[in-house]
Amino acid sequence: MKNQELCASYCAEKRGKMSRKEDHAQNHKGEKKYLLFRLWRYLGRYYPLLIAGFFLMLLSSLLALVGPKLSGKAIDAIGIRAGGVDFESVFFYAGWMAVFYVFSAFFSYLLSLLTIHLTRKVIYQMRKDVFEKLARLPVSFFDQYQTGDIISVITYDIDTVNQSLSNDFLQIMQSVITVLFSLAMMLSIAPVMVLIFVVTIPISALLTRFITSRSRPLYRVRSRKLGELNGFVEEMLGGQKTTRAYGREEQVIAAFDLKNEQAVGANTKAEYYGTLAGPSVNFMNNTSLALISVFGSLLYLQGGIGIGDISSFVQYSRKFSGPINETANILGELQSAFAAAERVFRLMDEIPEKPDEESARVLKEVYGEVALKEVSFAYPSGQEILKDFSLHARAGEQIAIVGPTGAGKTTVINLLMRFYDIERGCILLDGEDTYKITRDSLRGAYTMVLQDAWLFHGTIYENLAYGRENITMEEVERAARAAMIYSYIQKLPEGFQTRITDNGVHISKGQRQLLTIARAMLSDAHMLILDEATSNVDTRTEMQIQKAMRSLMAEKTCFVIAHRLSTIRGADQILVIQDGRIAEQGNHKELLQKKGLYYQMYHAQFETQT
Repeated sequence: MKNQELCASYCAEKRGKMSRKEDHAQNHKGEKKYLLFRLWRYLGRYYPLLIAGFFLMLLSSLLALVGPKLSGKAIDAIGIRAGGVDFESVFFYAGWMAVFYVFSAFFSYLLSLLTIHLTRKVIYQMRKDVFEKLARLPVSFFDQYQTGDIISVITYDIDTVNQSLSNDFLQIMQSVITVLFSLAMMLSIAPVMVLIFVVTIPISALLTRFITSRSRPLYRVRSRKLGELNGFVEEMLGGQKTTRAYGREEQVIAAFDLKNEQAVGANTKAEYYGTLAGPSVNFMNNTSLALISVFGSLLYLQGGIGIGDISSFVQYSRKFSGPINETANILGELQSAFAAAERVFRLMDEIPEKPDEESARVLKEVYGEVALKEVSFAYPSGQEILKDFSLHARAGEQIAIVGPTGAGKTTVINLLMRFYDIERGCILLDGEDTYKITRDSLRGAYTMVLQDAWLFHGTIYENLAYGRENITMEEVERAARAAMIYSYIQKLPEGFQTRITDNGVHISKGQRQLLTIARAMLSDAHMLILDEATSNVDTRTEMQIQKAMRSLMAEKTCFVIAHRLSTIRGADQILVIQDGRIAEQGNHKELLQKKGLYYQMYHAQFETQT
């Protein structure tokens, strides 16, 4: 009765899955609006460095901007006396110019060092945030996206953002100061000539806006195409043996050439439009300089301005228009950074696993009784996999799950581990709804051995002891013996301290699987999941391992997915799944007597083997 109440309560509860997706989509629509704000949050957390950088930039810019004024005075000193040059004044102004420029260069150097330090901090924090978010995302996310595309976000896109973020932010600030100071100096020298910029600057601004509005979508396409290229390369390198076995090298190369051409084409198109801004604005700046020269000459002939003032005005006009030109180039770079930032923040905005309920408790004592009651589930594609699926596993039982490919065997395991959330029904552990239990403690109650054996870069000992802390070498050796891998390890140059690299590519699949089985044997979990865990070992070794595992996993609930039906004859229950439902259920002998689907599958395998 208690289980029925729990089940009814769960079925009535709306977990809000669709509404969360809709909220996410709505938030994503406003992402562009807050893109600069979100980027600023990464820079703003290091405001002491920004303040220091601002003062260094201010000192460097102002010291450099004094130079043109001193240069003009030095030029005027050349003709200040009727009898010759006033060398004393020339050397005086030239000397101060040298002092100001030396200190400006020194502060600029310090600013470069500070910018490098700031960039390192920002890129570290952003990459850390992205990886931490990846660790919290559900399994469904990784089932939908290519690994290479995700890696592209962590590496290329974050690098693209940070290469321009820190440098360009300070550069824009420096440009603003330079433009304002230069404008003030030009107004003090010849206000009439400043009217030239009333025409040229708006034209430059319109050109820049026109070009950047068309280049940003192209940079977005470039980032996506590079992600697709990385995903393809990662996928093909992982299957290079299969490619060669089927003689598909030329087809793979042709497919790569197509992906590469698309990525290069997208990059070329984006860079083409992005780089138009600089030359266009530079053309307008040169036009300004030509007009200044003409009108400056006319004012000089009328006695309204001196040669030194014309020289200073020309230099300030270059400093005034130069930052505008640089800003136009920076805006082109920022389009690339914004496109990359959109991909980074889109990943950060992915919906993490639904948090545990506030009342969820931590599992402490697990007996291992598992029940699925009228569970229905469909993957995001919409295809329903399980339909009103029910099973009951008593504590310590071995439950074998068999059936045709695509029947939903692995889906059952994904639901037990809460890698996916069920649509309807309920799952109970020791009579308690698993959604009332914290996800971490629920998963900690299971140990999994999958068909794809995963090993990480480290020693064999570290790989075997991965699931437990403070484990002794004696325990590791005992598990290795039970998994029939001890003798192989002893033959290695450094035994258990031999390092595994590249997911153990130099170790056979069977040996990798034996290592993961030994790892599972060391777990303290009360329940065991074997998903084709012995598919890569020979039948004799498999039978020996199963015998060892039965003694080590005594009184533990086991769920076994197997295609070799001969290896599950000792299971307490065998569930035959077909079209998302349990077609048959019973032990090996009972199912053979029914002469149904299991009978056909078993004899089909037996005839094939003989």
